[in-house]
Amino acid sequence: MNATVITHGCRANRAEAEALARWAGPGRTVINSCAVTAGAVRDARAAAKRALGGGGEVWVTGCAAVVAPERFSDLAVRLVAKPLLAAPATLGARGFVAVQDGCAHACTFCVTRLARGAARSAPVEAVVEAVSALVSRGAREVVLTGVDLCGWGADLPGAPRLGTLVEAVLARVPALPRLRLSTLDPAAVDDRLVALFAEPRLMPHAHLSLQSGDDLVLKRMRRRHLLADARRLVARLKTVRPDIAIGADLIAGFPTEGEAAHRASLAALAALDIVHAHVFPYSPRPGTAAARMPQVPPAEARRRAAELRAAASARQQAWLAGFVGRTLEVVSEGAVGLAPHFAEVRLAAPLPRGALARVTVRAVSDGRLVA
Repeated sequence: MNATVITHGCRANRAEAEALARWAGPGRTVINSCAVTAGAVRDARAAAKRALGGGGEVWVTGCAAVVAPERFSDLAVRLVAKPLLAAPATLGARGFVAVQDGCAHACTFCVTRLARGAARSAPVEAVVEAVSALVSRGAREVVLTGVDLCGWGADLPGAPRLGTLVEAVLARVPALPRLRLSTLDPAAVDDRLVALFAEPRLMPHAHLSLQSGDDLVLKRMRRRHLLADARRLVARLKTVRPDIAIGADLIAGFPTEGEAAHRASLAALAALDIVHAHVFPYSPRPGTAAARMPQVPPAEARRRAAELRAAASARQQAWLAGFVGRTLEVVSEGAVGLAPHFAEVRLAAPLPRGALARVTVRAVSDGRLVA
């Protein structure tokens, strides 16, 4: 019997669940925490308090345990350093493989580099082995994840790019029906990776770490791309895979962001054809450069986030309507399936988790397709 693992935050954390459960051993609860926002730290603390109510030893690991240990000092939990893991993998309805950890960049808003440390990559062989193992256990879709996924390979001999890894997985695991990628850095998507989106087994979905539609804000964030770079990337992806669904992370209310910069982010939704938007208000993180910049009032940041979410939702609803009447292959998560373009589909009846099924879309409701 293994520990119970409660996962917060990114897909890289999700990929670590099975390895952490074996590492911690029986009778314990492990909170694999996130610290990307102040709210994420609050969520980790709340999860730890709930776990303590169930009895047994509670461990807290991950980013919140590293950057905000004081938030747990009054709780009877053990803060533990996460072990170094090579291509950890977890199978749920889908399989998740963490191929990269840490970060070599210094975005002014991000605390993850402080928590995760230097960038490090799993070798191709380890990744192929992990994906193959998930497929042998029944995985029909596998997601490659990383804290800086496009940074994969920079620390390996010859500094291969992410496209090399994706090509190897597709070629050497032919039994894998569906491969999906987590968040991509617009400044670091290599040509080989773009070309591979023509492969039907690589899902037509690219989620970009955009963060803002305003160039000055992007510079103050110390991002390595401008809006024009993101537009060129989307154009290249759509040339290779015209139906590709574009997603993006956006921060509302970054320090110094004015109303014009906010409007630029709103305009970027249409300019980049974003149909999956992950929007959150800026949250100052201790130890980061952005926390020392002139701040946007929190209420204003929340207002801008709400406006971005509303605009993104309207775009998504219009996009989803185009699937009505079409037959899609979905991977089941029980009562809901996930289509290739990352659209959720409410199923007419639950299916075994992880099963692939073809369903016909009848309607759109509350941001989901209905079969």
